[in-house]
Amino acid sequence: MKQALFYEELEKSEVQCHLCPWNCRISEGDRGVCGVRENREGTLYSLSYDNLTSGTPDPIEKKPLFNFAPGTKAYSISTPGCNWKCKFCQNWQLSQGPLNGQSIAPQDIVKAAIESGSQGISYTYTEPTIFYELAYDTAKLAHEEGLYNTFVTNGYINRDPIKKIAPYLDAVTVDFKGSGDEDFLEEFAGVPSVDPVFEAIKEYKAQGLHVEITDLIVPEVGGSEGSTKELIDWIVDNPGKETPVHFLRFYPAHKVRDLPPTDVSKLEKAKRMAETAGLEYVYLGNVRRKNQLNCPECETTIVSRSFAGSGRLNLDGNRCPNCGKEINISGLEWVKDK
Repeated sequence: MKQALFYEELEKSEVQCHLCPWNCRISEGDRGVCGVRENREGTLYSLSYDNLTSGTPDPIEKKPLFNFAPGTKAYSISTPGCNWKCKFCQNWQLSQGPLNGQSIAPQDIVKAAIESGSQGISYTYTEPTIFYELAYDTAKLAHEEGLYNTFVTNGYINRDPIKKIAPYLDAVTVDFKGSGDEDFLEEFAGVPSVDPVFEAIKEYKAQGLHVEITDLIVPEVGGSEGSTKELIDWIVDNPGKETPVHFLRFYPAHKVRDLPPTDVSKLEKAKRMAETAGLEYVYLGNVRRKNQLNCPECETTIVSRSFAGSGRLNLDGNRCPNCGKEINISGLEWVKDK
């Protein structure tokens, strides 16, 4: 447990949390929407600070990050809690489970990451926004030790917290669900508006971070052709056509088990739509595809890739060795085999 950041004290021992767009007003003894930020006698505490539920090295491609530090390993950590309540959550045992994790100090997380042979740390599986204090303290130490840091997030975070942690983050994967369709999100995730996610992406980008976007296409209920096209157009117009985008296949989980896995043809159609709109790096996720990183100009393979790993880089500096186009790829300082 640690005193939380980004809250204000109110009258009658109430507090208001300003970490995420819920901006929860919390009475003494109560918790916010996330379930892990509690008001104790007028002071807001993070209950997730010493409740680590996972710590394991993953290929960076599993985050997914395909244009950042390819072929490296990210030591992946999580705690309980989330500020969304997705009925289809793949990690619901963690995100909506009890506060029964292991107490591990940030310096020990960094040590474990180094000992695992990882080149960085990823804050993932649940929502890193709500274990912000642990992520912030760990990320600072990780940078001191030469490790990178990445968030895998729903993007439901306020601007000031982004600005504070941005100097210690290197890459962010923002996960859309159902192409950001608000009716779908309200019914299946309890989220009233997707606008804060758009604003967070713009802020992460403004802070100079590498940003990739995923979109979970849920059959029948989330990810219509119209909403997918709207999301694609927004990406082209805002973070830009060089932003890597991953269309993910849905699998039944948690409280949504009556829908089939997404038809791969629907993902392929979304990919064609994105490429037609001008997006330069489009991938399919949760399917067995190699997803090579190719030059958008001449199709030369820049990074060969298996299902969950990357091969040797084919670059001239940061440009295509064939046509000279600049490639949107970062984190190369952590790639050993260039």
